[in-house]
Amino acid sequence: MRWRNQTFNSEFVLLGIFDHSPTHTFLFSVVLGIFTVAFMGNTAMVLLIYLDTQLHTPMYFLLSQLSLMDLMLICTTVPRMAFNYLSGKKSISLADCGAQIFFYVTLLGAECFLLAVMAYDRYVAICHPLRYTTLMNQKLCALMIVACWILGSVDGIIVLAAALSFSYCRSLEIHHFFCDVAALLPLSCTDTSFFERLLFICCVVMLILPVSVIIVSYSHVLRAVLRMGSGESRGKAFTTCSSHLAVVGLYYGAAMFMYMRPASNHTPDQDKTVSAFYAILTPMLNPLIYSLRNKEVSRGLKKPLGKGKLW
Repeated sequence: MRWRNQTFNSEFVLLGIFDHSPTHTFLFSVVLGIFTVAFMGNTAMVLLIYLDTQLHTPMYFLLSQLSLMDLMLICTTVPRMAFNYLSGKKSISLADCGAQIFFYVTLLGAECFLLAVMAYDRYVAICHPLRYTTLMNQKLCALMIVACWILGSVDGIIVLAAALSFSYCRSLEIHHFFCDVAALLPLSCTDTSFFERLLFICCVVMLILPVSVIIVSYSHVLRAVLRMGSGESRGKAFTTCSSHLAVVGLYYGAAMFMYMRPASNHTPDQDKTVSAFYAILTPMLNPLIYSLRNKEVSRGLKKPLGKGKLW
């Protein structure tokens, strides 16, 4: 890789998403509120599933990993953005910028594959309930989760290595509230066309393949649900699957819109809005949609609350 000393030793400037007008101050407070809810909700889900032995099943193990990824994702972007806004310091070193890129891309990729694994889990549970313990045992579940993390990390390393190989000889002002690779491309004075093609291929692997698995899985699930004779079973299956599909649509739709368009079609304001949607809002919605509506999770939450009330 070719490095330039003036780029390596300099600092980028994150222009952020908010100014200090009354409207943006209110929006910043809303973002902090969303961050608090997402942080507490996902932390509670991870701890609850870890501590409650009745939730030690593949489905809840996958949910705990989803909450862990969301927790790490929102902590990768929002605290730095809040610090820069409150302190007025907008600079970020190349090392910190690279760390943000790596963790952000890794977590996005890992979560994309994890959502596909969760769709497969629902397919096995509804279409092959008698073989569920065989087709979705603890060992296989652990292997699939490890594969999600490895694939996400590989994608993060590729994107990070490519982004840091560029020479940045133009303005070092990033029109974003965190170091996103799409926001860095316009600052490079080298040809980024090859990297844009590489990024597109990575997005196809990260987004299109998992979406294909999800579509196939839920098409089989839908057919199985429609054949169910019990109205209660059908309603429970529809509730579970509709919750999963709602999160999938929000997450993949925003990610495809962000990363599967040519760089020439990107605008800073548009990118910041879409990134805020799936990097800040989605981690708050996941524990609400996926987990807290679940009866077993609600029962698990009532246990410590009930003990505290009795005491």
